[in-house]
Amino acid sequence: MKFGSIYLHSNPRPWDDFSDQRLYNEALEQIELTDKLGFDSAWAVEHHFLEEYSHAGAPEVFLAAAAARTKQIHLGHGIVQLPFKYNHPVRVAERIALLDLISNGRVEFGTGESTTTMELEAFGIDRGTKREQWQEALDVITRMFVEEPFVTYNGKHFQMPERNILPKPLQKPHPPLWTAAGRRDQIKICASNGLGALSFSFINPEEARSRVDEYYSIIKSEKCIPAGFNVNPNFAITIPMLCHEDEEVALERGLDGAHFFGFTNAYYYGFGQHRPGFSNLWEEFQNRREELGFVRNTSRNNDEPSVAQLVEEKSGSLRGAIGTPDQIRELLRKYEEAGVDQVIFVCQFGRTKHEHIQESFELFAREVMPEFKEREQAHQKRKQERLGDAVEKALARRKPARISEGGVVVTAKNNLPQTVRKN
Repeated sequence: MKFGSIYLHSNPRPWDDFSDQRLYNEALEQIELTDKLGFDSAWAVEHHFLEEYSHAGAPEVFLAAAAARTKQIHLGHGIVQLPFKYNHPVRVAERIALLDLISNGRVEFGTGESTTTMELEAFGIDRGTKREQWQEALDVITRMFVEEPFVTYNGKHFQMPERNILPKPLQKPHPPLWTAAGRRDQIKICASNGLGALSFSFINPEEARSRVDEYYSIIKSEKCIPAGFNVNPNFAITIPMLCHEDEEVALERGLDGAHFFGFTNAYYYGFGQHRPGFSNLWEEFQNRREELGFVRNTSRNNDEPSVAQLVEEKSGSLRGAIGTPDQIRELLRKYEEAGVDQVIFVCQFGRTKHEHIQESFELFAREVMPEFKEREQAHQKRKQERLGDAVEKALARRKPARISEGGVVVTAKNNLPQTVRKN
């Protein structure tokens, strides 16, 4: 398996004038460290207005800074929100291509449609059409990567005259494509579009196996018609992680942060009544955590499930990989056996300390990661045997890129070059 980290930029109140500056710079230091330690990827989300949960409005700036400080690690958008009022397709195509150039071909391009009312309402996005917008925008952007010039587009939600979109990405035909796949129904959408699955719910190994099997069965079927001009058959999960030799220390350092993540996630995606600029989520978390079940012992005296239990039923274990190297190794072996391709750790949340995250990464890289790295080549071989010629067949079903002469489409490119990736 491969390993990565993802940054929501969680920043609980109270804040001072330098809170966000410290947050971003600590995150960059962590990515620089994981690059040196041999981690495979670092991801950044895009969210707007979600105070304390995710201060992540400009991931393209953050990832560009990470590119300048790293050499090997892949840099992932997890995800760019594609409904048109969030991001114009031209600007997305330009930013992704430039990041791919300056990082020497290290970009992973994840996309999504957005969910929270806080974000959708503020940008004036119709919830009923946001998936249509995502699908159309993904088609537009991937064509902008490969068509020269980009041919006139007249879609349901997007229209544009012929223009040449520059620069083009280094990876050909474009960086690997992913999408958010937190719910089970999203796995089908992901696989049928030939996209890597970013499972942003903390699913357990048994559920992971079921979803991986479903994902790869669709990739291999005629239902898979790539949204882009490559297929990215990869299934990634996210789980919390804090590694320490002493289990109690690991729990003390990491579990509050994981519980705050669960609380704020449920708040913005469920029960919260947010007052922008006034609500204090950290204070509410502290005052209500026992009532809501965000404590180590979540047992209750009645039959009504706690909010924490509901979060776990929906998203999986909030403890995840918080524990000793031996405990984490045992858990990861189960994900490996389930066929998971990459595990992406959520570490920077709540008030988890920067130095504890750094120590955790170092211990994990020293004590846990090596055995999985040794088996990565065998994993890739098994996956290729599982896929057979599915990728080639899927690409043959995709409508090809267009070529224009004076605004008239005269032919099509059927054999776009594919990048041979070294890592």
